[in-house]
Amino acid sequence: MACALAGGLLLASGCGLTSGSPMVDDVEPGSIAQGEPLKGAHLTVASKEITEQLILGAIMGIAFQAAGADVLDRTGIQGSIGAREAVKSGNADAMYEYTGTAWITYLGNSAPIPDPMQQWEAVRDADLKNGLTWLPPSALNNTYALAMNQADFKKHGTKTLSDVAALAKKNPGAVTLCVESEFANRADGLPGVEKAYGMSVPAKNITQMDTGIIYTRVAKGSCTYGEVFTTDGRIKSMHLEVMADDKKFFPHFNAAPVINSKALKEHPAIAEVIEPVTKKLNNTVAQELSAKVDVDGEDPHQVALAWMKAEGFVRGG
Repeated sequence: MACALAGGLLLASGCGLTSGSPMVDDVEPGSIAQGEPLKGAHLTVASKEITEQLILGAIMGIAFQAAGADVLDRTGIQGSIGAREAVKSGNADAMYEYTGTAWITYLGNSAPIPDPMQQWEAVRDADLKNGLTWLPPSALNNTYALAMNQADFKKHGTKTLSDVAALAKKNPGAVTLCVESEFANRADGLPGVEKAYGMSVPAKNITQMDTGIIYTRVAKGSCTYGEVFTTDGRIKSMHLEVMADDKKFFPHFNAAPVINSKALKEHPAIAEVIEPVTKKLNNTVAQELSAKVDVDGEDPHQVALAWMKAEGFVRGG
């Protein structure tokens, strides 16, 4: 299990699975949490360490605070497994997780389910035996994509992955790729894309690099297409054009609240408090909020709080 210290007071040794610090946002109910249905509850919110997860974890914690709960902040746990295990074991009560990650990485399935709601339902049903309850998902789908800069978009005019495959066949030298090493080798990454779309990109046209560098290289035109994540704020800030997955190859990674089943049984109001917030989350929201952190350098928690207030979910803070 990945060990991490979640940005706060260390309460125990070992993997830091009981680390955290209180959320003290002094928020009140807005359009959610009327009547403070979680008053007296003590809840711990977890997340992974990536920007989007830090924001989502803060959003969840702020919602619970507005509903009257005392909330312990354990966002920022390193790695997917560590955060999930915290909720599964009861060391945390809730987090936002992705349906595709659960289906493939945690539950060990090799083939994703093409329909996003059926994917969520399958994960929900399978995870009940693990003591985890999946609440309804958001439209936020943090999946893979290929993107290009505006100059290359105007030059080649590709809008879909089928277009990219056609370009690779017509003019092989025009399609150069910047990708992560994992994406270059996993079945639901580049090999799968090439198979699904009948595309063949010569190895000399593929450069492997870290995620952050890909966005910069694509923006500069060092490679025609780069692997991106559909909710990354740099897509918008760098004016990148995302190719549509017209054959729906990539797995769905819809964010949904995952609650420790015992905690949900004790505090059933969790579901009604978080549902309106989840419904508001989509790729555009995720891109805008992530850009405030990754591009503008703002604090993830403050970005989450500002959004919750702007949407009218909470007041004060």
